[in-house]
Amino acid sequence: MADVTVTGALAAEAYVYGYPLVYELTVAGACARKGLGALPPTPFNAFAHARQLADHHDSFVSVSNDTVHSVAHLDLSGGPLVLHVPDADGAYYVLQFVDAWTNNFAYVGTRATGTEEGRWLIAPPGWAGREPEGVRGVIDAPTAVVTLVGRWACAGADDLPRVTALQERLTLETLDGTVHPTGLPTPEPGVADALGFFEKLRVWLADFPPSAADAAYQERFQPLGLLEEGPSPYVSPEPGLAKALKDGFAGGRARIEEAAARPAADAPPGEWLLDPHAHDYNLDHFGIGALDSPQWRTADREGSYLVRAVAARTSFWGSHGYEAVHAQVFTDSAGERLNGSRAYTLRFEQPPPVGAFWAVTMYDTPDHYLVANPIGRYAVGDRTPGLVRAGDGSLTLHIQQDRPSDPAGAANWLPSPPGDFRPMARLYLPEAPVLDGTYRLPPIERRR
Repeated sequence: MADVTVTGALAAEAYVYGYPLVYELTVAGACARKGLGALPPTPFNAFAHARQLADHHDSFVSVSNDTVHSVAHLDLSGGPLVLHVPDADGAYYVLQFVDAWTNNFAYVGTRATGTEEGRWLIAPPGWAGREPEGVRGVIDAPTAVVTLVGRWACAGADDLPRVTALQERLTLETLDGTVHPTGLPTPEPGVADALGFFEKLRVWLADFPPSAADAAYQERFQPLGLLEEGPSPYVSPEPGLAKALKDGFAGGRARIEEAAARPAADAPPGEWLLDPHAHDYNLDHFGIGALDSPQWRTADREGSYLVRAVAARTSFWGSHGYEAVHAQVFTDSAGERLNGSRAYTLRFEQPPPVGAFWAVTMYDTPDHYLVANPIGRYAVGDRTPGLVRAGDGSLTLHIQQDRPSDPAGAANWLPSPPGDFRPMARLYLPEAPVLDGTYRLPPIERRR
């Protein structure tokens, strides 16, 4: 076998490369068994719907509070599915198609296809059948398992009945009306927990192959046993291989964490971290609504594997920047860590340039969960009722633990937690100044 040191380094590369696949399919399986946050347990090929906006009871990293989610995990191994979307009557929504490798490969919704009612055929890899009458188009899936992430704009509790009615009319059905067998390939029993990641990766690599270019790259992992079919080489592995895989697991995980933390460490004081290209790692599959342009493709294919892994770790199921962008900030304008013992202001001279809407959401750290507060307000944005603007049209948000004493400050209050915190701004359908960097979110200023 290859030298253990070299194989250990190779295993770290395999971890980074395969982390999105393993994480995506692990989540898909868990959603079927036990649900995810506000989403109830739901079988493959059916939608799970959140029935309320997320709050502090949702233990999902950086969950949004400005949209209501509908999520479906599709197993297309039995054949195509027909997606029906209702007429949203001009309101913003998006259905984002994510393959097993976390590549965003298609979109249906306001930006991509409009808000009118329609039917779409979702076809598995290699399908050569005839599309039925009445569908608006065919969405070719790169992998047999696909996640559909739906986001419905919701202005608050009073708007939930409208969103719920739309969710109820969002359906999936088979072409022949029968129920297809579904489920994920099962890793071989008897593999030690310490090698479980690589066993999942081995099994799922075989059933959910990547593009041809990526398949050529992953040939380098042959010495690790990842491309072996049949009995698992990890049930009774040679000691040197077992050690290398364990070292590679730790090394690959550290590489992802380091890359995820680097932008915040390098940011100037008070700078919002906004990267419209954080999800540009899809290089091969561009279906309906996905822009096939060099502007939206990472130039370095091998470098894209780390970009993809960091996105899966820090902004799972994030969309391309042309659909929505998010920005986060950890320090105030003086470079001091944001903390609930202090009071701050965030002043927008002009609203962020967006085609849909924007919001600033409060999260604690290090968990990045929504924060419990006395008024049940987790985000403030352009749809928040009762905001008070200055005579010049500017909007100043007050970020602090306690309710501001003046009425205008209380109306514009975004409650913060006792300890460190990290706000996130979400901009839906960002316009050109956001995407080209000429628009910059204002820094957070400390008041006391």
